[in-house]
Amino acid sequence: MTAVTRLVTFVDVDDELADTVSVSARHEAELADGGRVPLLDDRGWGTTQGWAAASADDMRETARMVVGPDEPDEGGSREDMAAAHWACLSRVAQRQGVAVDAAELRRLRHDVVLSRRVLERIGDVR
Repeated sequence: MTAVTRLVTFVDVDDELADTVSVSARHEAELADGGRVPLLDDRGWGTTQGWAAASADDMRETARMVVGPDEPDEGGSREDMAAAHWACLSRVAQRQGVAVDAAELRRLRHDVVLSRRVLERIGDVR
C-alpha cells in the first residue's frame, strides 16, 4: 500500500457568470505513487467581494478553513472537533483502500492549488 505524502486542496471557479468570488474546493490525499484519493468534494465558498479584490493568499487561507476542521459547537472544544475531523478523513481514505490514521493525516503538509481560471480572475497569472 502506498503512503500518503501530503494533503492538497484544489480551488476552482464555481460560477462562471458571477462577478463575485464563487469557488469550489476539492480536498485530496496525495499518494507516494502520484495517485490521489478524494477526501472532501463538497466544499466551496462565495463572497460579495469582486474577483479583482481577492488575493491568492486570502483564497489559500480560506480554502484551508473550508476543508476543516470546523469550529466547535457551543460547549465543545477545538481539540474534540479536530480529532473528529481527522478521524472522519481517515475513514474516508480507508474506504478507498488507503491505510492512514488520523494522527498521520493531521501531521501532513497541506497545499492549496488555485486553478488557472481562479488566478486569471484575481489577476495573479504569472
